[in-house]
Amino acid sequence: MSTITEYASADNADLFAFWPRHNEAILQRLESKHAWLDEQHHPEAAEEGEDALEHQMTLNIGPQHPATHGVLRCVVKLDGELIDKCVLDIGYLHRGIEKLAESKTYQEFMPYTDRMDYLAPYANNVAWCLAVEKLAGIEVPERAQWIRMIMCELARISSHMLWTGVGLMDAGAVSVFLWTFQGREDLYNIFDAFTGARFTVSHSRIGGLASDLTPHALELIHDFVDRYPAIIQGWRKLLNRNRIWVDRNKGVGVVTADEALALGLTGPNLRGSGIPYDIRRFEPYLKYDEVDFTIPLRTEGDCLARYHIRMEEMLESLKIIKQCLERMPEGPIRNDDAKKAYPSKDEVYYSMEGLIHDFMYTDTGVTPPKGATAYHAIESPKGELGFYLESDGTGNPARARMNSPSFTNLQGLESIMEGHPIADIVVLIGSIDPVMGEADK
Repeated sequence: MSTITEYASADNADLFAFWPRHNEAILQRLESKHAWLDEQHHPEAAEEGEDALEHQMTLNIGPQHPATHGVLRCVVKLDGELIDKCVLDIGYLHRGIEKLAESKTYQEFMPYTDRMDYLAPYANNVAWCLAVEKLAGIEVPERAQWIRMIMCELARISSHMLWTGVGLMDAGAVSVFLWTFQGREDLYNIFDAFTGARFTVSHSRIGGLASDLTPHALELIHDFVDRYPAIIQGWRKLLNRNRIWVDRNKGVGVVTADEALALGLTGPNLRGSGIPYDIRRFEPYLKYDEVDFTIPLRTEGDCLARYHIRMEEMLESLKIIKQCLERMPEGPIRNDDAKKAYPSKDEVYYSMEGLIHDFMYTDTGVTPPKGATAYHAIESPKGELGFYLESDGTGNPARARMNSPSFTNLQGLESIMEGHPIADIVVLIGSIDPVMGEADK
């Protein structure tokens, strides 16, 4: 019987040698980085080139550690309690999702977007649909646009609720975690009543929506926007004056406005450093230019500022949803062109033409003009989520690329962590709010 050693010594040797070579490259990069402590505390150490007291060590945090919020690996070089250098190693959840998109029809790829930022799946659905609709020149009925806005803002609240609860639990507070998950349960009931699924909804459709809001779903949404402003204010009343929570976050992970721009931060992380950029306001999509809302802004640039941004964004989202409910017109929820959107189920069940259109759309789908290109981004809960598409005239994209905010924000985490105590790692990673499902594309 062949042994592992014999198998490894055959043509598969490169496969077994990958991990040592990968680790060696990570450690070489760590050693080659400019040390934060060399500059800040003892520049003479760089000249000496040795650790006489042997108080330096290299440590792996993740990718299995629960505090890294997914399969994120942080390789840090410590000088006592302080992080001297940091290198992030990502890719442990890599699924080749961009190449998968190129082998699927535009509509067939929809469920994959649910699995990117799985804390706000409806926002991912809408971002993909808007990019395809821009590529193919598809008009979406007005009612469908208002409903998409409602669901995107509910997804934003859901994502921020999880961030609040998990962030507090990381810092040692369990009560708020339980309260925020009760809020997410209320949101899941809304998604279930509207889409038929609690989590990975796959409900938005190219050219519109899969189904209209039911009276029960509308009742749940009205109840949610009426009750939760007071509930969220109650959380803020508890946390804003909580000495442990404030001291744990204030002055930690400070990023100035210039540094935030240089690092490419986006979303609440950017606005927490004093840059008032929100795609909903500066490049409006759907009906965001017709509603009134405030862009939450803080200038401190620390973990506490990022907490305040997300709490205020939940309240602003509730305001947006309320305006959508008041202004949403009656009418169709999907494009009526059989070449651009799925027919309704009534057409499919009771009309031969509808059945044929449904079959053809499932088989081939929308076919944008050959050579067409499009990029469209939305303000997802974590920042700018955009899709770039190229068409070759068939029902599959010739090229699909994703600009995911978690990947963008992680590139700033290395420099944010350097110079902080190792005890701050959990709070720093949590304040950036990465989801590895969209970072590892």
